[in-house]
Amino acid sequence: MAASKGTKIALAIGAGLFVLLIIGVIALILFADMISRPSVPSNSVLMLNVSGALPDYVPEDQFAKALGIGQQQSFTGLLTQLRKAKVDNRVGAVLLNINFPGIGWAKADELRDAIKSVRDSGKPVYAYMEMGTNREYYIATAAERIYLPPPGDLWVNGFAAEAMFYKGSLDKLGVEAEVIQIGPKYKNAPDQYTRKEMGEGQAEVINAVLDEYWSRFTGAIAESRKKSPEDIAALIDNAPYNAGQAKELGLIDDAIYPDQMYDEIKKRLGYKEEEKLRTISGGQYKEVPSDSLGLNTGERVAVIFASGAINSGKSSDGTFGGQMVGSDTVVAAVNAAAEDTTVKAIVLRVDSPGGSALASDLMWRAIENAKAKKPVVVSMADVAASGGYYIATNANKIVAQPSTITGSIGVFVGKPIVRGLYDWLGITNQYILRGKNSGIFRETEKWNPDERKKMEDFANNIYFNNFIPKVAAGRNMNVERANELGQGRVWTGTQAKQNGLVDEFGGLEKAIDIAKELAGLPADRDVRRVVFPTPKPFFQTLLGSDEDATISSDQKAQKALADALPRDARRALRYAEMYDRMQRGEAMMLLPFEFEIK
Repeated sequence: MAASKGTKIALAIGAGLFVLLIIGVIALILFADMISRPSVPSNSVLMLNVSGALPDYVPEDQFAKALGIGQQQSFTGLLTQLRKAKVDNRVGAVLLNINFPGIGWAKADELRDAIKSVRDSGKPVYAYMEMGTNREYYIATAAERIYLPPPGDLWVNGFAAEAMFYKGSLDKLGVEAEVIQIGPKYKNAPDQYTRKEMGEGQAEVINAVLDEYWSRFTGAIAESRKKSPEDIAALIDNAPYNAGQAKELGLIDDAIYPDQMYDEIKKRLGYKEEEKLRTISGGQYKEVPSDSLGLNTGERVAVIFASGAINSGKSSDGTFGGQMVGSDTVVAAVNAAAEDTTVKAIVLRVDSPGGSALASDLMWRAIENAKAKKPVVVSMADVAASGGYYIATNANKIVAQPSTITGSIGVFVGKPIVRGLYDWLGITNQYILRGKNSGIFRETEKWNPDERKKMEDFANNIYFNNFIPKVAAGRNMNVERANELGQGRVWTGTQAKQNGLVDEFGGLEKAIDIAKELAGLPADRDVRRVVFPTPKPFFQTLLGSDEDATISSDQKAQKALADALPRDARRALRYAEMYDRMQRGEAMMLLPFEFEIK
């Protein structure tokens, strides 16, 4: 039936209003962008907060910004602020307010490099802490001067690495973890559920990592504070110190309040006594476009972020739970960047402890195909281990920090046995099977010899026929050498470079420089960094498809439950979820332990 004249008019009016709405939204975004660009005073001080979770990357959304919706600061965003400050003639100095940033030691090294780069331009960088522990102080020592307020404290007490084990709790619940590990000495991820203490391999690795970190920590402080490493070690043994003691011992430059510190900075920058210090906040300076300073221009280089545990499906940015590297998302991004003729090279930024073997292999394949069209360079952040190393191994070049945790080339499979828990709860169950191995994932029964042999063959195939040959081919070594470096062994970036598992030391900027070189681009010209996949607009993220809405609802509920639990309990649940996935037959390539050095 033909529409009536009135209906046609109504539709036309509706369409016109919709077009006007779209035009209005675009105008609002452009207007907001124009008015939000700050005026940077001459000889001003850029005030940057080094605090919060600092995820590796957070997409900027212009519409959300126009609505006044705050956006989380990212680690790469912080580095961009420092890159801009280095070349911006209006910025005379940078002041870092360091307050327990949620980054690891490799990112701390990358941040120190960025601070030193600003100082190399002749601009001073100052560090201010109300209270400093090891990591905060380590970052601060890259600055020209370090300040604490008079009531502040410096807790540089040395390193402590903790390993937690849940077997005792599982024993009380009647739950047993049955696992097969390729690299049983070093592939220790299941040990949290099968042991009550560190095994020989885990203790060996942790001690080796602590030795590496301790040497870098004491060496960096000694160089900055003009002392010997032995003097620094002795000072650490007698810590903590109050601000006055820290000043007296030469660990900081002064114990003064912020207003007094501002007076010191004014003198350094040549201000007149009556002048007020001109400052610009990091939030304001973020609105200064990089290209207005001659940065982020020229040929396009794709940057793809792989942050979090590896899983099949779509990536998660951590809004409603932990960050996840989804193979569907990364494969699509790599393929799109490879097909885009305007993209001259690809940089894959990996910050992942690993995860699903299948998902890792799918991403490896996408990178292998992309390499045939343009250079692919991997930048390793805090951790790129097991599955995180798998997706990096075939890149043209691998760049890591000396403190990066990598390697862990190994595989494990397993399942929880809950017979004892069921008995305790009074639950009975019965299986009716067809097929010799149809009960291989029964959660109440251990594997019989035939089933265990099948699972061993399954794990061996992934390790010996997939992981090791791909490491050998990617790193240009024989399989025997790759296996020697494998077996689940964790390496620092320094050790990995010595053993040929990575190529260069550095951060994301170093990886981009290498990508430029491999693509034949001029070394003295910047490139435009383009993130793949293109970030979702605010409303699409907020509303999403029906599927996304359902997933988000589930994730919100899980996050609310997880947030109510103690931190260590949340860690245990992450691994419990991993075992649940292994019941579907997934093999895991995962960092062998929850690695945190305090």
